[in-house]
Amino acid sequence: MESHLILTLVILAVALIVFLTDRLSSELVALLVAVALAITGILTPQEALSGFSTTAVITIMAVFILAEALRRSGVTDNVGQFLLRIGGHGEFRLTIVVMIAGAFLSLFMNNIAAAAVLLPAASGAAKKAGVDTSRIMMPLAFGTILGGTATLLTTANIVINSLLVDRGLHSFSVTDFAWVGVPVTIAGAVYMAVFGRRLLKGESQIERTQAPNTKDSSDLVAAYSLGQNLFRARVPDNSFLTGKTLAESTLREKFGVSVVAIERGGRRIVAPSPSTEIKDDDILVFEGNLEDFRKRDVEPYMEFLPTSRWQESDLRSAVVTVVEAMLAPRSRLIGETLRDANFREKYGLNVLAIWRRDSEITFGLADEPLQFGDAILLQGRTERIRIAASDPDLIVLTPKDETAVVPGKGKAAFLIFVLTLLLAATMPAMTGPIMLGGALVMMLTGILTTDQAWSSMGWRSVFLVAGMLPMGIALSKTNAAAWLASHLVAAIGGFGSLALLASLFLVTALLVQTVNGAVVATVMGPLAISIAEQSGIDPRALAMGVAVAASMAFITPLGHPVNVLVMGPGGYSFRDFVRVGLPMAGILFVVSMASMYLFWLQ
Repeated sequence: MESHLILTLVILAVALIVFLTDRLSSELVALLVAVALAITGILTPQEALSGFSTTAVITIMAVFILAEALRRSGVTDNVGQFLLRIGGHGEFRLTIVVMIAGAFLSLFMNNIAAAAVLLPAASGAAKKAGVDTSRIMMPLAFGTILGGTATLLTTANIVINSLLVDRGLHSFSVTDFAWVGVPVTIAGAVYMAVFGRRLLKGESQIERTQAPNTKDSSDLVAAYSLGQNLFRARVPDNSFLTGKTLAESTLREKFGVSVVAIERGGRRIVAPSPSTEIKDDDILVFEGNLEDFRKRDVEPYMEFLPTSRWQESDLRSAVVTVVEAMLAPRSRLIGETLRDANFREKYGLNVLAIWRRDSEITFGLADEPLQFGDAILLQGRTERIRIAASDPDLIVLTPKDETAVVPGKGKAAFLIFVLTLLLAATMPAMTGPIMLGGALVMMLTGILTTDQAWSSMGWRSVFLVAGMLPMGIALSKTNAAAWLASHLVAAIGGFGSLALLASLFLVTALLVQTVNGAVVATVMGPLAISIAEQSGIDPRALAMGVAVAASMAFITPLGHPVNVLVMGPGGYSFRDFVRVGLPMAGILFVVSMASMYLFWLQ
């Protein structure tokens, strides 16, 4: 047994190191952990694969389906739009409302899904209110994370609850987390509205790149510094381009430029289609590197023309617009290049630039692999933008004209969801089957199809939890959790139960800044339960501390995918999260300790 204890700790340590380095995807590491525990004989094959049959995994899958049903029926969009409409025009009030909206939706949705639903509405509300996007995006992200602390339906909380059930202990109900989560959420919202937003610079990183004389902070051309990459050139007589369509011109392939407009006969054709034919004396508006184009140009050479300062209006028309878009959390475009994804052909839109973390990418776009969190500047016809906005792979940052994908099903979806939550709250031991039953009813009533339900599934989260839950079994079976707990109790137990709770909270909160919260929960949960059993404390008290701490991912963008999601539209750097998130984490630590002492340690 001693050798198995050491092997378990070694596997855990290696897994955490790999999680930190981000060399392999989290779900792959989790599955490798399960396999390693079986191969080394620490767990039986049945135990190593038991994660796939746990209530936790079933509940997580059901939550994804329920959330997708609410989205497709228009419920979440309507709720989000309503909350943001009452945000008014003041930055203080808008910050509060954005955080409340994010927290409310994350009560019953995956945090990333909640943020994705609200991103377009929050962006639009900020522009209407004249508020810098950077002052809203981080509060939105933090609001969705905070809301997850107040409900059982967050992945880390589901994992912790599953660990209690597996050990035959009294589990949490859907509402038990509210006693700590609600005070924490309120404290976080007040901090961001009163103090935190002031730590964010008045302009986003994108907006700070604008020319000094740019007055309109919403001008996307200026925001992406695109003006310096736009230039005009006249097509000379007998040019190799004459008579060719844009698709035949090979301008993008051989010259590395895109044609974003054509000036002909005193009028400008914005976002010309690939079938547009080039004629003598056309003035082409290129996006690309002017000097590089000059070197590749062939006789008869094009005549380069002077230009004034470019504005977004130069790339718009009555039927063509310019918008920002984000990659959806489970987008099939992640990891693909624009060329491999046939982006231009699929969407009929020009990609003018990509914003990644704190800088723009304007050259070599076709061969640039897309990453989660990228903001993309798109140009195209309005109807094509609408089609792109309905595509699950993209989040277009403009409010949608129509929210309900399945008209007439909103009331039914809302009723089914409310009944599901009420039943789960009254019968906590049956939470998994009840949530799954609610998801199945959503499909039976035609709110979403079986294919839509499967496509909505966050399989990475499912496999991550299923792969890591056996580690919790191994920590208990080999007494590794008890061994670690005994040392912690010996070192800190003399200072009382609050000191033990605070220690577990701080270690968990530190780990979650770089490691997925569900992973941290599977590691720290068994340790918390063992410490409680050795100290005579209610195991649920220390388990609650770990669960709440697993959501304290505010100090780095690596702590939670939702932080990465807002980095593009907010233009944030790593330091922005440290500057705003560190004081917030300190305040929430104090609020969490006070709440748990009052409601769980008394």
